[in-house]
Amino acid sequence: MERIGHWIGGRPWDGVAERTGPVYNPATGEERARVDLATAEVVDAAVAAAAQALPEWRATSLTRRASALFAFRDLVAGRREELAALITAEHGKVQQDALGEVQRGLEVVEFACGIPHLLKGAYSLNVSTRIDAYSIRQPVGVCAIISPFNFPAMVPMWFYPLAIACGNTVVCKPSEKDPSVSVRVAELWAEAGLPPGVFNVVHGDAVAVDRLLEHPGVQAVSFVGSTPVAHHIYQQGTSHGKRVQALGGAKNHMLVLPDADLDLAADAAVSAGYGSAGERCMAISVVVAVDPVGDDLVDRIAERTRKVAVGDGSRPGSEMGPLVTGAHRDRVTGYVAGGEAAGARLVVDGRGWAVDGAPGGFWLGPCLFDRVTPEMMLYRDEIFGPVLSVVRVPSYEAGVALINANPWGNGTAIFTNDGGAARRFQEEVEVGLIGINVPIPVPMAYYSFGGWKASLFGDSHAHGTDGVHFFTRGKAVTSRWLDPSHGGIHLGFPTNQ
Repeated sequence: MERIGHWIGGRPWDGVAERTGPVYNPATGEERARVDLATAEVVDAAVAAAAQALPEWRATSLTRRASALFAFRDLVAGRREELAALITAEHGKVQQDALGEVQRGLEVVEFACGIPHLLKGAYSLNVSTRIDAYSIRQPVGVCAIISPFNFPAMVPMWFYPLAIACGNTVVCKPSEKDPSVSVRVAELWAEAGLPPGVFNVVHGDAVAVDRLLEHPGVQAVSFVGSTPVAHHIYQQGTSHGKRVQALGGAKNHMLVLPDADLDLAADAAVSAGYGSAGERCMAISVVVAVDPVGDDLVDRIAERTRKVAVGDGSRPGSEMGPLVTGAHRDRVTGYVAGGEAAGARLVVDGRGWAVDGAPGGFWLGPCLFDRVTPEMMLYRDEIFGPVLSVVRVPSYEAGVALINANPWGNGTAIFTNDGGAARRFQEEVEVGLIGINVPIPVPMAYYSFGGWKASLFGDSHAHGTDGVHFFTRGKAVTSRWLDPSHGGIHLGFPTNQ
């Protein structure tokens, strides 16, 4: 049985693990490896390695930091197939989806390569007689990254390229469900010439997370996961004096107006609802149909849903893979049964779906519900699986009111051919990420990613300029040179003259 261990101080950790956990191949249901689960002492060792590397790395020139990032970018690009295969083997998503994940992560690395420009401060000459003022930004210190199972490559890449580029050191705690990619990334960082201790990986569960949150040597925490855990991360991290950005869950809506291209909307609903088996924080889980188009739209979505090819992600032709674990599959299946019992119309039932894969895999086909109402658990909970709900509303106004009443505010989309309605929607909807005829509005790396309401705890979004600001602290400097005379004592409040 393969062992997946920690990476601390520039090399694999060689200690004996007190606890380990299983890592499954979701397409077969078989245990493929054991992952070491860190104790508090192992976390302490990783933080100590990061702290030891910090003084030299933050003093490293921007040019040398950028060079390491460029080298890392080339290594990841050259091994994208290998990284995608690891994602498919442990998460289950199909190969093309895994390759797309690596590419979107690479875009953040490429953005971080421009760190000499991104860290430029401001300078004002002669704000007062022979006095200059300027601003600088400096690294915060040791940064912890706690990432989810659904994007084992991309989500950590939202954070650590910028953290490292800004002069910080990192302890990354990936999901214990699919940990191999983070270790391979650590090896690539070392190959790129990153000094030992700048990037460390510890695996684990709540024990490791809680130690990172309370550790006095950690200055900042970045997290992506469910809303309850994000709330816990934010409360615990900030109570221990840390800077925290905690991105939570979602219930993303897609509003379809009567003038929309219904074929385009149906294609988008199926792609965004069932891609990666619905295990995306940006998945569309609710289609809000403005009648009278509801019946027609549901028919078109159902027609496409029934054709989705479910199978082993490593096999050509598979469009949707398994869920990540058997327990998660059973949880999602419970929502399907609960939706039927609550009175929603199950248009397409994914249970017992014909699958191109091993019978022991964690399979559930795409499920489509119609006539879902906001009182149902099917609507209220983040299911995080291939379950798409259609809610009927009588008007644009009712659709926006439904979306704004939802406690989450991660992403939403509108499908329409009316430019005025689209412009009004982007202003009125209370959500952080908005798509106009785009179902999954994940922004490019040079824009920031983050939701509103219960989808984000903290003030900073991920990547973009928000990321640069999160991983640095500002200083304002006022200086006087060239004048040997201080002019004597003056007890009045200083003014600009």
